[in-house]
Amino acid sequence: MRTYDFTPLWRSTVGFDHLFDLINNSHTPEAHDNYPPYDIARMGEENYRISLAVAGFAPADITITAQQNLLTIAGRHPERPEQEFIYQGISARPFERRFSLADHVEVAHAAFENGLLRIDLVRKVPEAMKPRHIEITTAGRASADSGNGKAAMKLA
Repeated sequence: MRTYDFTPLWRSTVGFDHLFDLINNSHTPEAHDNYPPYDIARMGEENYRISLAVAGFAPADITITAQQNLLTIAGRHPERPEQEFIYQGISARPFERRFSLADHVEVAHAAFENGLLRIDLVRKVPEAMKPRHIEITTAGRASADSGNGKAAMKLA
């Protein structure tokens, strides 16, 4: 297993511990289950769509749970009477699929159509997190400008 030393980055970053852990843990060998198959598509600058092929499942058989930075989709068939299959090509096994979401990514909508579960995601950055203009005042002009709200110097 390969791990990276992020010590130089820790000196100049704050709050990125979970990102470094994600990078280190992405190389751990684990059994990857490809069921159900899915696609992730970018639908716009801040919009994404996850599509899962869930043939044989009804919308009532599927649960979608959104927690902070984690989207979990689980499917389980209700108990059905035993049948004798000659051939069973449509999988009916339960599943759980997890997706790590970036900060401020929210589930906007979920729809079930033609055996596909579509989950639309949108990144909504709060106004407080967006870049803003900071005004700079100087000591000599601070008292003169404080009355009219104008600054002596502005940053772009």
